[in-house]
Amino acid sequence: MSDSANRPASALVNAAIRQLLEGGGIAALATVVEGPSPVGAKLLVESAGETGDLGDAALNSAVSKFAQRFLANRDEAHTFIVGEFAPELPSLAATRILFERIQSEPRIVIFGAGHVGAALATFASFAGYRVTLVDDRAEFVTRERFPNELVELVAAESWTKGASSPIGTGRGVSVAIVTRGHSEDEECLRAVLESTPDYVGLIGSKRRTNIVMDRLRATGTAAEELAKVRAPIGLDIGAVTPEEVALAILAEIVAERRGGEGGSLSAWRRREAGKVKG
Repeated sequence: MSDSANRPASALVNAAIRQLLEGGGIAALATVVEGPSPVGAKLLVESAGETGDLGDAALNSAVSKFAQRFLANRDEAHTFIVGEFAPELPSLAATRILFERIQSEPRIVIFGAGHVGAALATFASFAGYRVTLVDDRAEFVTRERFPNELVELVAAESWTKGASSPIGTGRGVSVAIVTRGHSEDEECLRAVLESTPDYVGLIGSKRRTNIVMDRLRATGTAAEELAKVRAPIGLDIGAVTPEEVALAILAEIVAERRGGEGGSLSAWRRREAGKVKG
Protein backbone atom coordinates (compact mmCIF):
# COMPACT_ATOMS: atom_id res chain seq x y z
CA MET A 1 0.00 0.00 0.00
CA SER A 2 1.59 3.29 -1.09
CA ASP A 3 1.64 6.53 0.90
CA SER A 4 -0.92 8.00 -1.48
CA ALA A 5 -3.21 5.02 -0.89
CA ASN A 6 -2.72 5.48 2.86
CA ARG A 7 -3.92 9.08 2.88
CA PRO A 8 -7.69 8.49 2.50
CA ALA A 9 -7.59 5.83 5.24
CA SER A 10 -5.57 8.12 7.51
CA ALA A 11 -8.07 10.91 6.96
CA LEU A 12 -10.90 8.59 8.03
CA VAL A 13 -8.95 7.54 11.12
CA ASN A 14 -8.20 11.16 12.03
CA ALA A 15 -11.86 12.09 11.67
CA ALA A 16 -12.87 9.13 13.85
CA ILE A 17 -10.36 10.20 16.50
CA ARG A 18 -11.75 13.74 16.56
CA GLN A 19 -15.28 12.40 16.95
CA LEU A 20 -14.15 10.01 19.69
CA LEU A 21 -12.47 12.77 21.69
CA GLU A 22 -15.47 15.06 21.35
CA GLY A 23 -17.70 12.30 22.70
CA GLY A 24 -15.38 11.40 25.57
CA GLY A 25 -14.75 7.86 24.32
CA ILE A 26 -11.76 5.53 24.65
CA ALA A 27 -10.02 3.64 21.85
CA ALA A 28 -6.74 2.04 20.84
CA LEU A 29 -4.85 3.28 17.81
CA ALA A 30 -2.62 0.68 16.15
CA THR A 31 0.06 1.89 13.74
CA VAL A 32 2.46 -0.29 11.73
CA VAL A 33 5.97 1.00 12.39
CA GLU A 34 8.10 -1.79 10.91
CA GLY A 35 7.74 -4.94 8.84
CA PRO A 36 6.20 -6.36 5.68
CA SER A 37 2.86 -4.69 6.36
CA PRO A 38 2.52 -1.11 5.06
CA VAL A 39 4.45 1.16 7.41
CA GLY A 40 2.22 3.96 8.66
CA ALA A 41 -1.03 2.04 8.19
CA LYS A 42 -3.46 2.66 11.07
CA LEU A 43 -6.41 0.95 12.68
CA LEU A 44 -8.54 2.66 15.33
CA VAL A 45 -10.29 0.16 17.58
CA GLU A 46 -13.20 1.31 19.73
CA SER A 47 -16.26 -0.34 21.22
CA ALA A 48 -18.40 0.63 18.23
CA GLY A 49 -16.03 -1.01 15.74
CA GLU A 50 -12.87 -0.29 13.76
CA THR A 51 -11.75 2.45 11.40
CA GLY A 52 -8.78 2.11 9.07
CA ASP A 53 -6.82 -0.79 7.57
CA LEU A 54 -3.44 -2.37 8.31
CA GLY A 55 -3.27 -3.94 4.87
CA ASP A 56 -4.32 -7.46 5.84
CA ALA A 57 -7.77 -8.65 6.99
CA ALA A 58 -6.35 -11.30 9.35
CA LEU A 59 -4.00 -8.74 10.89
CA ASN A 60 -6.87 -6.30 11.35
CA SER A 61 -8.80 -8.98 13.23
CA ALA A 62 -5.86 -9.99 15.44
CA VAL A 63 -5.00 -6.40 16.29
CA SER A 64 -8.62 -5.58 17.07
CA LYS A 65 -8.80 -8.44 19.58
CA PHE A 66 -5.46 -7.60 21.18
CA ALA A 67 -6.41 -3.92 21.45
CA GLN A 68 -8.97 -4.82 24.13
CA ARG A 69 -6.21 -6.38 26.25
CA PHE A 70 -4.01 -3.35 25.68
CA LEU A 71 -6.75 -0.99 26.88
CA ALA A 72 -7.47 -3.16 29.92
CA ASN A 73 -3.83 -2.77 31.02
CA ARG A 74 -4.28 1.03 31.24
CA ASP A 75 -1.02 1.56 29.31
CA GLU A 76 -0.60 4.80 27.34
CA ALA A 77 1.55 3.40 24.53
CA HIS A 78 3.46 0.22 23.82
CA THR A 79 5.09 -1.43 20.81
CA PHE A 80 4.54 -5.14 20.11
CA ILE A 81 5.55 -7.46 17.33
CA VAL A 82 2.72 -9.46 15.83
CA GLY A 83 4.33 -12.74 16.86
CA GLU A 84 3.78 -11.79 20.52
CA PHE A 85 -0.01 -11.65 20.28
CA ALA A 86 -0.90 -13.47 17.03
CA PRO A 87 1.36 -16.52 16.52
CA GLU A 88 -1.18 -17.82 14.01
CA LEU A 89 0.14 -15.22 11.53
CA PRO A 90 3.75 -16.41 10.96
CA SER A 91 4.19 -14.44 7.73
CA LEU A 92 3.52 -11.22 9.67
CA ALA A 93 5.28 -12.22 12.91
CA ALA A 94 8.05 -9.63 12.50
CA THR A 95 5.65 -6.74 11.90
CA ARG A 96 6.02 -4.19 14.67
CA ILE A 97 2.91 -2.28 15.75
CA LEU A 98 2.59 0.72 18.04
CA PHE A 99 -0.54 0.67 20.24
CA GLU A 100 -1.65 3.99 21.70
CA ARG A 101 -4.48 4.73 24.10
CA ILE A 102 -6.72 7.45 22.65
CA GLN A 103 -8.75 9.31 25.24
CA SER A 104 -9.63 12.91 25.97
CA GLU A 105 -7.59 14.58 28.70
CA PRO A 106 -8.52 13.33 32.17
CA ARG A 107 -10.97 15.52 34.01
CA ILE A 108 -11.78 16.05 37.66
CA VAL A 109 -14.96 17.77 38.74
CA ILE A 110 -14.80 18.91 42.37
CA PHE A 111 -17.95 19.80 44.23
CA GLY A 112 -17.08 22.04 47.16
CA ALA A 113 -14.50 24.84 47.11
CA GLY A 114 -13.56 24.72 50.77
CA HIS A 115 -10.07 23.92 52.05
CA VAL A 116 -9.97 20.35 50.70
CA GLY A 117 -11.59 21.22 47.38
CA ALA A 118 -9.22 24.15 46.88
CA ALA A 119 -6.15 22.02 47.58
CA LEU A 120 -7.43 19.21 45.34
CA ALA A 121 -8.04 21.64 42.47
CA THR A 122 -4.46 22.91 42.75
CA PHE A 123 -2.89 19.45 42.96
CA ALA A 124 -5.00 17.99 40.15
CA SER A 125 -4.24 20.85 37.79
CA PHE A 126 -0.53 20.51 38.50
CA ALA A 127 -0.80 16.76 37.76
CA GLY A 128 -2.22 17.47 34.30
CA TYR A 129 -5.93 17.05 34.92
CA ARG A 130 -8.52 19.38 33.51
CA VAL A 131 -10.24 20.70 36.63
CA THR A 132 -13.71 22.08 37.22
CA LEU A 133 -14.46 23.45 40.68
CA VAL A 134 -18.13 23.88 41.61
CA ASP A 135 -19.71 25.56 44.62
CA ASP A 136 -23.11 27.00 45.41
CA ARG A 137 -21.44 29.99 47.08
CA ALA A 138 -20.29 32.38 44.38
CA GLU A 139 -17.78 34.04 46.67
CA PHE A 140 -15.95 30.72 47.02
CA VAL A 141 -15.25 30.34 43.28
CA THR A 142 -13.60 33.60 42.28
CA ARG A 143 -10.38 34.31 40.42
CA GLU A 144 -9.09 36.10 43.50
CA ARG A 145 -9.12 32.74 45.31
CA PHE A 146 -8.10 30.68 42.26
CA PRO A 147 -5.85 32.70 39.94
CA ASN A 148 -4.94 29.56 37.97
CA GLU A 149 -6.85 30.00 34.70
CA LEU A 150 -6.60 26.26 34.01
CA VAL A 151 -9.12 25.65 36.81
CA GLU A 152 -12.66 26.21 35.55
CA LEU A 153 -14.83 27.86 38.18
CA VAL A 154 -18.59 27.31 38.37
CA ALA A 155 -20.93 29.14 40.73
CA ALA A 156 -23.97 26.86 40.82
CA GLU A 157 -27.48 27.97 41.67
CA SER A 158 -27.88 24.59 43.38
CA TRP A 159 -25.91 21.34 43.59
CA THR A 160 -28.49 19.59 41.43
CA LYS A 161 -28.26 22.20 38.69
CA GLY A 162 -24.50 22.44 38.98
CA ALA A 163 -23.82 18.72 38.51
CA SER A 164 -24.96 17.76 35.04
CA SER A 165 -23.19 20.27 32.80
CA PRO A 166 -19.59 19.92 34.10
CA ILE A 167 -19.76 16.11 34.11
CA GLY A 168 -21.27 15.72 30.64
CA THR A 169 -21.29 12.09 29.52
CA GLY A 170 -19.18 11.08 32.50
CA ARG A 171 -16.56 9.34 30.36
CA GLY A 172 -13.04 10.11 31.50
CA VAL A 173 -14.43 12.13 34.41
CA SER A 174 -13.63 11.69 38.09
CA VAL A 175 -15.89 13.37 40.63
CA ALA A 176 -14.90 14.37 44.15
CA ILE A 177 -17.73 15.47 46.42
CA VAL A 178 -16.22 17.53 49.24
CA THR A 179 -19.09 19.80 50.22
CA ARG A 180 -19.76 21.25 53.66
CA GLY A 181 -22.53 19.02 55.08
CA HIS A 182 -24.85 15.99 54.89
CA SER A 183 -27.63 17.72 52.98
CA GLU A 184 -25.28 19.17 50.40
CA ASP A 185 -23.53 15.81 50.02
CA GLU A 186 -26.82 14.01 49.52
CA GLU A 187 -28.17 16.45 46.93
CA CYS A 188 -24.89 16.50 45.05
CA LEU A 189 -24.35 12.73 45.05
CA ARG A 190 -27.89 12.08 43.87
CA ALA A 191 -27.37 14.38 40.88
CA VAL A 192 -23.86 13.07 40.14
CA LEU A 193 -24.93 9.42 39.97
CA GLU A 194 -27.35 10.25 37.16
CA SER A 195 -24.37 11.25 35.00
CA THR A 196 -22.43 7.97 35.56
CA PRO A 197 -18.86 9.34 35.78
CA ASP A 198 -15.93 6.92 35.78
CA TYR A 199 -15.13 7.65 39.42
CA VAL A 200 -17.21 9.09 42.26
CA GLY A 201 -15.89 9.75 45.74
CA LEU A 202 -17.58 11.25 48.79
CA ILE A 203 -15.67 12.88 51.63
CA GLY A 204 -16.43 12.29 55.28
CA SER A 205 -16.12 9.82 58.11
CA LYS A 206 -17.62 6.34 57.89
CA ARG A 207 -20.55 7.58 59.94
CA ARG A 208 -21.17 10.66 57.81
CA THR A 209 -20.90 8.83 54.51
CA ASN A 210 -23.13 6.03 55.80
CA ILE A 211 -25.82 8.57 56.64
CA VAL A 212 -25.75 9.95 53.10
CA MET A 213 -25.69 6.53 51.47
CA ASP A 214 -28.56 5.29 53.66
CA ARG A 215 -30.67 8.32 52.74
CA LEU A 216 -30.15 7.71 49.04
CA ARG A 217 -30.87 4.01 49.41
CA ALA A 218 -34.09 4.79 51.29
CA THR A 219 -35.27 7.09 48.51
CA GLY A 220 -34.73 4.58 45.72
CA THR A 221 -31.15 4.90 44.49
CA ALA A 222 -30.09 1.51 43.15
CA ALA A 223 -27.68 -0.52 45.26
CA GLU A 224 -25.38 -1.11 42.27
CA GLU A 225 -25.03 2.65 41.78
CA LEU A 226 -24.19 3.25 45.43
CA ALA A 227 -21.64 0.42 45.31
CA LYS A 228 -19.61 2.46 42.82
CA VAL A 229 -19.15 5.34 45.26
CA ARG A 230 -15.80 5.58 47.07
CA ALA A 231 -16.94 6.61 50.53
CA PRO A 232 -14.95 7.73 52.41
CA ILE A 233 -13.00 9.08 49.46
CA GLY A 234 -9.25 8.63 49.04
CA LEU A 235 -6.48 6.21 49.93
CA ASP A 236 -5.61 5.52 53.55
CA ILE A 237 -2.41 7.49 54.06
CA GLY A 238 -3.28 8.77 57.52
CA ALA A 239 -4.18 12.19 56.12
CA VAL A 240 -5.01 14.93 58.62
CA THR A 241 -4.61 18.36 57.01
CA PRO A 242 -6.76 19.52 54.07
CA GLU A 243 -3.74 19.27 51.80
CA GLU A 244 -3.02 15.71 52.92
CA VAL A 245 -6.67 14.75 52.40
CA ALA A 246 -6.55 16.26 48.90
CA LEU A 247 -3.39 14.27 48.18
CA ALA A 248 -5.10 11.05 49.33
CA ILE A 249 -8.05 11.78 47.04
CA LEU A 250 -5.89 12.50 44.02
CA ALA A 251 -3.84 9.37 44.68
CA GLU A 252 -6.97 7.21 44.58
CA ILE A 253 -8.19 8.89 41.39
CA VAL A 254 -4.83 8.26 39.71
CA ALA A 255 -4.82 4.65 40.92
CA GLU A 256 -8.30 4.10 39.51
CA ARG A 257 -7.37 5.64 36.18
CA ARG A 258 -4.08 3.77 35.84
CA GLY A 259 -5.22 0.47 37.32
CA GLY A 260 -2.95 0.74 40.36
CA GLU A 261 -3.60 -1.10 43.60
CA GLY A 262 -2.70 1.74 45.94
CA GLY A 263 -0.26 -0.32 47.99
CA SER A 264 3.34 0.32 48.93
CA LEU A 265 5.76 -0.21 46.04
CA SER A 266 8.38 -1.50 48.45
CA ALA A 267 6.10 -4.01 50.22
CA TRP A 268 7.63 -6.92 48.29
CA ARG A 269 11.11 -5.97 49.52
CA ARG A 270 9.99 -6.03 53.15
CA ARG A 271 8.31 -9.40 52.60
CA GLU A 272 11.49 -10.81 51.08
CA ALA A 273 13.55 -9.43 53.95
CA GLY A 274 11.20 -11.12 56.40
CA LYS A 275 11.70 -14.47 54.65
CA VAL A 276 15.46 -14.13 54.86
CA LYS A 277 15.31 -13.36 58.60
CA GLY A 278 12.97 -16.29 59.13
